[in-house]
Amino acid sequence: MNTDTNQLHVGMSMPLIDPELLSEIVATAGDICLVVSADGHVTSVLANPHHTSFGRLWHWVGRMVADIMTGESHEKFQRRLEELQAPGARSVSVELNHVDEGISEFPIRYTMHCIGPDRAILMLGRDLRPIAEMQQQLVMAQMVLERDYENQREMDTRYRVLMEATRDAVLLVGMNNGRIADLNAAAATMLGGSRQELLGAAIAQEFEGRRRGEFLESLTNTAAATASSPVELVARRSQRKLRVVPKLFRTAGERLLLCRIEGNDAALRAQNDIAENLERLFHEGVDGFVLLDDDGVITAANESFLKLTDSSHVTSVRGRSMADFLARGSVDLRVLLDNTRRAKQLRLYATKVLNEFNGQVPVEISATYLNDRPKPGYGLVIRDASRTEILRRTDLTTGADNMRSVIELVGSSTLKDIVAETTEVVEKMCIQTAVDLTRNNRVAAAEMLGLSRQSLYVKLRKFGLLAKDE
Repeated sequence: MNTDTNQLHVGMSMPLIDPELLSEIVATAGDICLVVSADGHVTSVLANPHHTSFGRLWHWVGRMVADIMTGESHEKFQRRLEELQAPGARSVSVELNHVDEGISEFPIRYTMHCIGPDRAILMLGRDLRPIAEMQQQLVMAQMVLERDYENQREMDTRYRVLMEATRDAVLLVGMNNGRIADLNAAAATMLGGSRQELLGAAIAQEFEGRRRGEFLESLTNTAAATASSPVELVARRSQRKLRVVPKLFRTAGERLLLCRIEGNDAALRAQNDIAENLERLFHEGVDGFVLLDDDGVITAANESFLKLTDSSHVTSVRGRSMADFLARGSVDLRVLLDNTRRAKQLRLYATKVLNEFNGQVPVEISATYLNDRPKPGYGLVIRDASRTEILRRTDLTTGADNMRSVIELVGSSTLKDIVAETTEVVEKMCIQTAVDLTRNNRVAAAEMLGLSRQSLYVKLRKFGLLAKDE
């Protein structure tokens, strides 16, 4: 390193330093030291003897500084050089990336100083490779963590799908606290509660006559035995007789019990048989079966209903309002649903069903409100009443029991009075029935009877069915 000794005197209190000693001090003050001339040539290179990773860099001497830097670093070097040459500036810092044949690319943080009237630049550098390697390690560690998190989320999703898709009732119990750590929907149904209610609940309290310590010990002993029968229990909520098959395992330092819950086989078979028979009855029954949602839209229908309405396929009726198939449309549907919702059941509601060709078939509808589910709905049984209608008309003309009250009037009243009185009784009964079915909805009752609203009010006043203030 070529340096004028007179230019290295720092202050009046510092003695002059031998050039060789100064070169050693400068070399050890940083990891690498460069002296760059005013025209951009490297005039001297010093590497820290304790920092051997650079190797020998003597071949830099005499080269242009732009040749040993990346293009982006040379632009930064030029900007800092202009700042250093401004009046009053003593030193600036910059981070540069060097390019070398032996070392492909390495970053250095320099402090740049002007060292004489010839505008030469002294650059004291600190190797940034350890910091870059540490940053790279942090990035790699972050990427590994992200992959681990993604794998964990994937495994959690698989676990949750498996728990909900399996037909077996399964729950996990923590041995430390004796509480339910997790369970699937089938296990919640067996125990008679919801998953939210049972999560974190003490497992011993979910069965009749069981204490925590004794119950966990019993399950542990059963799980440890090579050949043992399941533990027979009675669920406190559902009062069902259940059998629990436990398996003990350890994960993350905690012991857990995997309990598979089995119901009574005979009861389960009977339940399956009932479900199968009900399904066959729904599809093969002679009466029409229709399931509606809470708004009266058809969600399912059997073959008999399709025949009754001359529909080609169940897809042609699913999603349509039941009012489309009733003779009085929305009036019939509103009366049917309102009364069923109020009384939970409705029997033998007489009306007519429209088919796809506007034909009408007399029917009797029995309805049940199905509200024991997250989405309430209605179940309808629709019976063809064509033959019953004929029999009713025959009975009205020939039945002695039905005509007895009319016959008793013969002799005491004229024929005209008997007919008038009978007509008024029937008319009043019909009006009263329509008002009751529509829950005093006068507009719906008038539409049901085929009367105008004014005519209905006249007849209500005639038969004393209106309040005094109406």
